[in-house]
Amino acid sequence: MSDDSTVNGRRLHIPIQLRWGDLDAYNHVNNTSMLKLLEEARVRAFWRAGPGEEAPDTAVLDSGIEEGALTLIARQEIEYLAPVPYQRRPLEVQMWFGKLGGSSVEVCYEVHNDPAATPRVVYARSTAVIVLVDAKTGRPMRLTAEMREAWEPLLGPSIVYAHR
Repeated sequence: MSDDSTVNGRRLHIPIQLRWGDLDAYNHVNNTSMLKLLEEARVRAFWRAGPGEEAPDTAVLDSGIEEGALTLIARQEIEYLAPVPYQRRPLEVQMWFGKLGGSSVEVCYEVHNDPAATPRVVYARSTAVIVLVDAKTGRPMRLTAEMREAWEPLLGPSIVYAHR
C-alpha cells in the first residue's frame, strides 16, 4: 500500500497532506478544499497505481476516459464538525462503503487529525454516491466481480447525520 495506507477494521486509512492554499481567510480549511481532499483520498484508495507506484488492494479502477469507464459523483453530503487548522502532519481520511449497488457505491468518509496527535479530532464526515458509467454511452455499468471482491471487506454502516 502506498502513502502509508492501511486497512484497520472495516475502514481504509489514507493520509492526505494539507497545502497552505487549502486555508481560507478564517485560517482553516475552506469547505471547497475539504471536498478536494476527499477527492484525493478517493483517487488514492480506488484508482490503480501507475508504474513504480503502490496502492491499496481497493485500487481496482482504471483512470482516464480512454479506459472506457467513468466514476461520476451523483450525490455528496458533508457535515463539518470542527474547523481544520493548518498542520504539517497529514490528515487521516478513513473510508468505507455504506452500500454497494448494481452500478453505484456509497463511499463514507471521516476526516481526522494525524493518528499520532492527541487529542484525536474528527473534523468532518461525508458521504458520496458514485456511479460507474460507460464513457461511450453515458449509461450506468454494473460493478465488476473484481470491484465487489476488493470493496466488500470495507462494507459498514452508512453515516447517519445529526442535522437534517
